[in-house]
Amino acid sequence: MKITIDTTKCSGHARCWATTPDVFDLDDSGYALPLEGQVPAGLEEGARAGALACPERAITVE
Repeated sequence: MKITIDTTKCSGHARCWATTPDVFDLDDSGYALPLEGQVPAGLEEGARAGALACPERAITVE
């Protein structure tokens, strides 16, 4: 499973991180950072929940 973040859409609400901090990371300004590599095993549901929490729909989970 892979996460893609459209950084042009991210507004820095950090709802993805608040939902699943083990999957999502933020920069110093509170914007979501793209995840390097694959979602760790066992955190797939959290990745989906974080993507759904994004009001801009900037996160795609494949």
